Amino acid sequence: MSALPDAAPGNWVDRIAPAPLRPWLRLARLDRPTGVWLLMLPGWQGIALADARRGRAPDLGLLAIFLAGAALMRAAGCAWNDAVDRDLDAKVARTAARPVASGQISRRGALIFALACTLASAALLLALSLACLWLAIASLALVAAYPFMKRITWWPQAWLGLTFNWGALMGYAAVAGGLAPPTLVLYAAGVCWTLGYDTIYAVQDLEDDALAGVRSSARRLGRAAPAAVFVFYVGATALASTAAALARLGPVAFMLIAVFGVSLLRQPRRLWLDDPAGALVLFKSNALSGLILFAALALGAWRG
Repeated sequence: MSALPDAAPGNWVDRIAPAPLRPWLRLARLDRPTGVWLLMLPGWQGIALADARRGRAPDLGLLAIFLAGAALMRAAGCAWNDAVDRDLDAKVARTAARPVASGQISRRGALIFALACTLASAALLLALSLACLWLAIASLALVAAYPFMKRITWWPQAWLGLTFNWGALMGYAAVAGGLAPPTLVLYAAGVCWTLGYDTIYAVQDLEDDALAGVRSSARRLGRAAPAAVFVFYVGATALASTAAALARLGPVAFMLIAVFGVSLLRQPRRLWLDDPAGALVLFKSNALSGLILFAALALGAWRG
């Protein structure tokens, strides 16, 4: 089977993975790693914020655990999402060739895969704090409900924001053993950030979503989507700055948060509702934006 429409041409799954494994690797979205980055980075940012408050660099061991956990939970979440959305995905051009929608993997197989990835991720929690464990358990409700949001609300992107940025709370708790006001503000910043980039992502499916009856912020906002994304990104930047101020981080943090803001605010200026390919490029650029925010928080430990 050829590459999926939103996968990078020549990605490693389509190029070198054994043919029998490709449907499973595509189910896990390993041919489209941007989602792993966007799930992992809030966790890294939470770790960086907690360690910066203590005047030290982020713990490399924790960063590695959160990378592995993000890859596993991204795979689990996508398999669950595809099992629930099999019939909807078959009606949308971009998703019709996904392994479950196209019949390469059964719904039961996808659910077993999701459970296996969740259990593997749970094993990683044994190395983390008790507070982090309870937060991880609470996140399962968000993950389980997400596929149904597009059926009941015009704002499934807001629910994704609550889900994807939960790692910021977990990352902070893994270091500090609990939460603090700067963490909650950082979490809110992440929710605004996700509202922006996932609205951009939804632009790819405007016509098909309308035909299939799928709701999204991009459909609800229509021509106002670029302006709304601008507002979401202003909120993300302002809240990230507030989190850094509450944590009393050094000046480098604020300089890099400004760069983070610029990297976001250039996106809505280039967003066109009739350019789905361009929307995908803008969406993928958020991995770099998230790395900039991580660097801002990590370097905030240096107070000069």
